[in-house]
Amino acid sequence: MLRKILTIIPALALALSAMAQSIRVEAPNLVASDEQFNIAFVVDGENAPSDFQWTPGDDFQLVWGPQKGSSTSISIINGKRTKSSQTTYTYVLMPRKTGSFTLPAAIATVKGKQISSQAVRIEVANGGSQPRQQAQESSVPSASRPGGEIATEDIFLRMTVSKTSAVVGEGINAVLKLYTRVNVAGFEDAKFPGFNGFWSNATQSPSNIDFHRENIGGQIYNAAVLRAWTLIPQKQGEMSIEPAEIVCLVNVRQPSRSTGSIFDGFFQDDYRTVRKRVVTREIPIHVKALPAGAPSSFGGGVGKFSMKAELTRDSLRAHDAASLRVTVSGTGNVALLEAPRINFPPDFELYDVKTTDASGSKTFEFPFIPRSHGDFVIGPVEYSYYDVQSGRYVTLKSQEMPLKVLKGQGGAASAEAVPGAAVIRRDVRDLGSDIRYISTALPSFAVPGAFFLGSGAFWTLTLLLLLAAVLVYAVLSIRAQRRADVAGSRSRAAVKLARKRLGAAGGYLAKDLYTAFYEELHRTLLGFVSDKLGLDSSEMSHENIEAALVEAGVPQATAAEFTSLLEACEYARYAPSSGHEAMDAHYKAALDVMSAIPSSMKKKHKGPSAAALALILALALPLGARAAGNYADSLWTAGVSAYSEGRWDDAAAAWQGIASAGLASPELYCNLGDARFKAELYPEAILWYERALKLDPSNKDARFNLELASSFVQDKIDVVPEFFLIGIARRFCWLLPSDAWTVIALVLFVLLLAFVLIFALSQGRGARKAGFFCALAAALLFALSIGAASWQKADFIRADEAIVMKPVAPVKSAPSSADARDLFILHEGTKVKIIDSVGDWNNVSLSDGRQGWIQASSLEII
Repeated sequence: MLRKILTIIPALALALSAMAQSIRVEAPNLVASDEQFNIAFVVDGENAPSDFQWTPGDDFQLVWGPQKGSSTSISIINGKRTKSSQTTYTYVLMPRKTGSFTLPAAIATVKGKQISSQAVRIEVANGGSQPRQQAQESSVPSASRPGGEIATEDIFLRMTVSKTSAVVGEGINAVLKLYTRVNVAGFEDAKFPGFNGFWSNATQSPSNIDFHRENIGGQIYNAAVLRAWTLIPQKQGEMSIEPAEIVCLVNVRQPSRSTGSIFDGFFQDDYRTVRKRVVTREIPIHVKALPAGAPSSFGGGVGKFSMKAELTRDSLRAHDAASLRVTVSGTGNVALLEAPRINFPPDFELYDVKTTDASGSKTFEFPFIPRSHGDFVIGPVEYSYYDVQSGRYVTLKSQEMPLKVLKGQGGAASAEAVPGAAVIRRDVRDLGSDIRYISTALPSFAVPGAFFLGSGAFWTLTLLLLLAAVLVYAVLSIRAQRRADVAGSRSRAAVKLARKRLGAAGGYLAKDLYTAFYEELHRTLLGFVSDKLGLDSSEMSHENIEAALVEAGVPQATAAEFTSLLEACEYARYAPSSGHEAMDAHYKAALDVMSAIPSSMKKKHKGPSAAALALILALALPLGARAAGNYADSLWTAGVSAYSEGRWDDAAAAWQGIASAGLASPELYCNLGDARFKAELYPEAILWYERALKLDPSNKDARFNLELASSFVQDKIDVVPEFFLIGIARRFCWLLPSDAWTVIALVLFVLLLAFVLIFALSQGRGARKAGFFCALAAALLFALSIGAASWQKADFIRADEAIVMKPVAPVKSAPSSADARDLFILHEGTKVKIIDSVGDWNNVSLSDGRQGWIQASSLEII
């Protein structure tokens, strides 16, 4: 293997050596038709050629050559020996005709390998030739006027521009050249244009003047670039490039007089230096304005450009630095390009743009520091320029650049520790504070928004209380009326009084007192019918008594039996005794008939039917009931267990299952907020605490935890204080839940009805007065309780408050992301009030009065 390597290395060296050989051509680019000129072929390399072949072709005449010359140099550096050789073949040619011709390539053989030169193109002008010495050295003057004067056509200064009509911002190349046919020895008093109205940049400013040949009007001149500029017009209108001038020091030949010496042929001429001022002409430039309708992303570029935008990092932590680099390259006014407008995500701290100029490109670097975590998108970056060739504006557009910002070290508190942070929430925070522990007892779940106030049960119970009050009022009124009705009292006491008198008659019967018995029995019958029917003594005839009994509903036979018993008593009072048996029979008959009459009389008052009572009781039942499933209890218990073990996500998932089933309670919502707080999801914690307070504003745990969670929100918004009476009323309303206020209101309603009944039914002035004022006080307290319950219910139903859930949310001046301006920035966890909605945008207001439009996807309704 080593032998192969040793064999390959010399072969490679030999090949590389052959490849290093080359043929270089030295020839003028412009010659006169009657001028002889030199062309030299230089073979560079370590080895001299063994064979060289070249012919001038048919366009040129070989005057002399080839002349071969060679040189060799050896250098030893640090013990390393290096050898180089150079072989030159020189020819003198003469053009056969005018035009532009190509000289053939030369071929040489080096170490058995053929190498060739490049073809050379030479222009042959139809003009007078210069002396041979000047043609070779460019240092001998070609012409001069008698007396040493220099002709204008022998030396002049010319300013050439790439265009004389342009638009504002379009680049113009200007070149200042000196053309001469005389020997220029130096320069003085050079004055270059000021380029008023143009931005100028010198692209060439040679310290050594390098002449080369050019064909001007059929004459060959030595030309040299003195200066070159890039000009960019800054305004429209007719402009001009001012003349440039320079004083040239020219060596001119001064013939001397002959002395007759044999050396006059050698020293007959003398040279002296003449100052010649040459000036360019003024060049007019017509500058047109750029067309109207430039895009908002137009950066002043005029020409042809391309753009590249990239992030230095696509993933970083909050408060770390990164940059966006935008490189615009192409042809045109690159130096005057303005930085593009970049819409960075809100809450990005931006720094001054760094600009780097390079050949044909310009790079803009936008350093930034994100102050909030989240997934952001920068761009797309747009940059517009005016394309001169197409005559229209062209917009370059990059791709969107995603940027992932992780939470900084130390969480939210790190934002306060970083110098220059955009927002500092608090100067001092109690590090020993923590949220209150969760509720572990199984709460009473209900459907969200199922308030007792205004429910079917509430209105049924209120109606029952009103009906009860009416019923009590009716009963007490009837009793009072009956007490005031003497006839009615007599009628109701008739049976009782009759039985008492029958008792007296029975005593006479037992003693067998005939006359006394019948007199007492007669008075008992008359008194009974008089009290029962309300008949006067003048109306106590048998016919009237019988008719009244029949009219009252007593059967005809019973009425006739009653009148017959009266007649028997009247007859027995004046007749001899019929015996004890007859007295006993009449006594029993009177007892039976007086017992039958009341039961057979018509009933004038009827109580409420059983069906009506059953209907009222049915209405009093709750109109709906919650089916308490075992799953809610088990999920609650599982959430409590997971929270106690520090598994915050599992606890939140269990309790979220209860909420997803349509059940709610302040304790449930507060526990959900606690789980989210422990997981450092502060916006979600604030959302659930707010929802808990929606159900029960008196929940002290939820209010305490909400205040602690709000301390982690970056936005500190000053709250405009409300009217103190409203604040007092609000705090009074928050003392108890809505349902508790409703129960108190119903109790006060019962008291109000009781005091109204006292006022309505009492006969004494003092009792009526006390009932009136007590009813007034009860009515006032009832109204306050109903108002507090209604306030809480209205707050819950009104869905006009929301929490910002995105890490950063810009608030704009209009419901649009394109044309609207950013008014301010909100961060996750901030509470806003929704005023209006348009499509996917919500008009929100802060507690300090500021308003703006924010995307609905950034919010979560409380």
